[in-house]
Amino acid sequence: MYANDGFRELDRQECLRLLAKVPVGRVVFTRKALPAVLPVNFCLDRDGAVLLRTSAFSRMASAIDGAVVAFEADRVDAAAHAGWSVVVTGAATVVTDPAEHARLLLAGPLSWAPAPQEVFVRIDAELVTGRELVGGRSLYSVPFTT
Repeated sequence: MYANDGFRELDRQECLRLLAKVPVGRVVFTRKALPAVLPVNFCLDRDGAVLLRTSAFSRMASAIDGAVVAFEADRVDAAAHAGWSVVVTGAATVVTDPAEHARLLLAGPLSWAPAPQEVFVRIDAELVTGRELVGGRSLYSVPFTT
């Protein structure tokens, strides 16, 4: 990154604070050897892990269980040319411990598309990076000439 490129790097605590303010992010994983991205609602666990709730039979849950994935969330203000983006990278696992599952039933995210049998997926926050656009400008701020 260049010193004056308009972006500010965010530390881990800032990233987690910002993630806690938005309800939707995107899981990036590999499906059939190709990149896949799915929007999901989520919440953060006590240690900063990303928690998802999905159908026990979802293709996403089976594809990411045991895999390293990325999770991205952001907030953008197009009018102000400002915003931030945070990426969490880590191992994803389906929660199988009954006590942990019971705790997450109370503290975890609610599913926006409830299913008869649901599981929680935990993405460990092994690497947390983020940046904020602080010097946004409009491409149209330069006078148009013909």
